[in-house]
Amino acid sequence: MADFPKVQQVQTKYLEQTIRDADARTVALIEGLDNNQLMGPRLGIVNPMLWEIGHIAWFHEKFILRDRDQRLPVLENVDALYDSVAVAHAARWDLDLPDLKATVKYRETIRDLIIERLGSDDLASVENSYFTQLTAFHEDMHDEAFTCTRQTHGYPPPPFVEDVPVSIDEAGPYPGDVEVPGGIHMLGSSPKAPYFMDNEKWGQGYEVKPFSISKASVTNAEFAAFVDAGGYQREELWTNAGWQWRDHAGVEHPVYWQKADGDWQVKYFDKIEALRPHAPVVHVNWYETQAWCKWAARRLPWEGEWEVAASRAPQSGADALKGRETRYPWGNDIATRDHANLDGYFGRPVDVGAFPDGDSAYGCRQMMGNVWEWTQSVFAPFEGFVPDPYTDYSKPWFDGRHAVLRGGSWATRNRIVWNTFRNFYTCDRRDVVAGFRTCALDV
Repeated sequence: MADFPKVQQVQTKYLEQTIRDADARTVALIEGLDNNQLMGPRLGIVNPMLWEIGHIAWFHEKFILRDRDQRLPVLENVDALYDSVAVAHAARWDLDLPDLKATVKYRETIRDLIIERLGSDDLASVENSYFTQLTAFHEDMHDEAFTCTRQTHGYPPPPFVEDVPVSIDEAGPYPGDVEVPGGIHMLGSSPKAPYFMDNEKWGQGYEVKPFSISKASVTNAEFAAFVDAGGYQREELWTNAGWQWRDHAGVEHPVYWQKADGDWQVKYFDKIEALRPHAPVVHVNWYETQAWCKWAARRLPWEGEWEVAASRAPQSGADALKGRETRYPWGNDIATRDHANLDGYFGRPVDVGAFPDGDSAYGCRQMMGNVWEWTQSVFAPFEGFVPDPYTDYSKPWFDGRHAVLRGGSWATRNRIVWNTFRNFYTCDRRDVVAGFRTCALDV
């Protein structure tokens, strides 16, 4: 078994709260769905939600109770049901899964055993700090996937969604670029970071040339101009692979858009709403972002450029990137509701002009939350990469088919995203809560 990273120790109470909070979010995301909805249609981009609930519990059990404590499985044949490596995606609809009541009982049993083993010590061990957060963060990722599944299937929005305050809902656009100087940046994570995923290891020197990056993500209004100008019909704007995808799928606009009386509308879970012009365009794939960039004479940032704009502070002189480096765009404190649209509470992206308290030191807004942002970079290992105990988290996906996304979305929990966090999807995925910001073309 791979050794575990020596992350920072945390309070045992924090770990228990995290386990309970992740569990409560999972419960909320399946609330109101019937048995048919919990299975859903067979699609390559989602899992049956009933299977996914059991898989989350299995992951906690496997990596903590079984691998660390050598306990026997709580359920017989559990690996044949919920091991995501052993069970092919297409087969998950055909399994003889326990019903919802039994699945929930399994999940609750594992949750209680995980909390019990934390004990009463004030400060958790390094091992508990790592593995408890690993399994909770894994659940957080699946909870974001549950949110995408509800959108994909047209189910009602999650029941915890709140009304968006007017000051945020009508924040408007945030146009313009910021200039970022060149220099050497340490791309990736350091062993001193509070927590990190294996694909962030380890920080390595990255040469950055001066570049200009937009203050905000591309908005619906900006993307609609491309659509209305016939951007989906102009082959010269698309990469070869992108045009093949567009032609095969018959795509004419972003996946949830539709026109009524000459105006763009968008499907929001189980409802149709007017397109919000100053919110970021969302549910666009990498191919669509590339076509927009070609049309607008812009480009996507490389992930190293994105990280510099999010984490570094402006400095003068020859060592322009030698200033402090922060864990979040605004500093080193985890996001609050003043910083970013995270944690799912608003249920959708908000105007790109919102959340000025979350600006990076260079003046970029919403580099965290609202929408994941596609980058130009292929998902690849950093030099010296070694997988962590969850060996299938990153290594199988270094296949040249996945692109890197940064920054989190409105559906991402605030505890599972930071400046060096690397998300990754294949270039055709449009179910992801993803948009993009752009850079000026190199002169």
